[in-house]
Amino acid sequence: MVWGEEVEVVSEEDEGTSRNGVNVRFKRGGSVERYDLLAAADGIGSQIRDSIFSAQIKDEGVHLAYFTAKTDLLAGSTYAQGLNATRGRTIYIRPDPNPAGHCSVILLNATWPRQIEERRRLNDALAAGKESYKRLLEEEFSDVGWLAPEALKEMRATDDLYCSVIAQVRASKLFEKRVVLLGDAGYATPGLGTSLAIMGGYVLAGELCRNGADIERSLQKYEDVMLPFVKSQQGEGGLMQLASPQTAWGIGVLRMVVRVVTGLRLDKLAMSVSGLMGWEKKLELPEYEWPEGLAWPEVEAEARSGSVNRKR
Repeated sequence: MVWGEEVEVVSEEDEGTSRNGVNVRFKRGGSVERYDLLAAADGIGSQIRDSIFSAQIKDEGVHLAYFTAKTDLLAGSTYAQGLNATRGRTIYIRPDPNPAGHCSVILLNATWPRQIEERRRLNDALAAGKESYKRLLEEEFSDVGWLAPEALKEMRATDDLYCSVIAQVRASKLFEKRVVLLGDAGYATPGLGTSLAIMGGYVLAGELCRNGADIERSLQKYEDVMLPFVKSQQGEGGLMQLASPQTAWGIGVLRMVVRVVTGLRLDKLAMSVSGLMGWEKKLELPEYEWPEGLAWPEVEAEARSGSVNRKR
């Protein structure tokens, strides 16, 4: 592990990649090292992916800012609270027990594809850096009321602000020779990104253990398992826009729908029916043998005594 570095994948013309390894140039140090495999797990804005692969980035039109408020904005409440405002603006605040007395805040802006100028303004502010995006949020949420003024004040004081746009990464392939895409770098999917990343890590590690030195076979099997399922989960979006209306009339309709659905417990009914009918799409994960010699010492000791199942 090399901390505090970024990598460049050297092109084939410049020593480059081969079926036996990949050369990696470290941007800051400038050194070039050779590895058996390079996993691009550098997120939705992956530079490694963009330099090697052809992938479509589908902008979902949802911009988020997350941060921790170091005061209890909810005045002791243990329930998360939120407010919809017009123009697709939403603020969510939930209590954060670690450390006690803090809150987690999300400021969200949702736009439809037809709102070209507004979406461009958000993207430009995001690309310009955190200070630019903070100023935009202060402008956007200045008239929202409720706890927005306090939240914006906390945003200025926080040291953990994270801003991002929600998007889908639609890659036609997940590996190229000895470079493989993992997690959001290869298949960011709103609502499922973390789950898919965990599944992908499990399958990639399992195939590498199963196939030993045959890395190319491992990567092909990984792609065969993950890519069809990822594609089946990536739709056209629009749900966040529906949950963040542009008008006061839309907010009123949303509130009425939520009251009816929760009052009649239709959400729980729909989930139960979906499970019984098998409508929910699931990935049947392969089962891999735990390789000898790779267990942590305490697990290995238990395994020798026969108390641990070797399959994981």
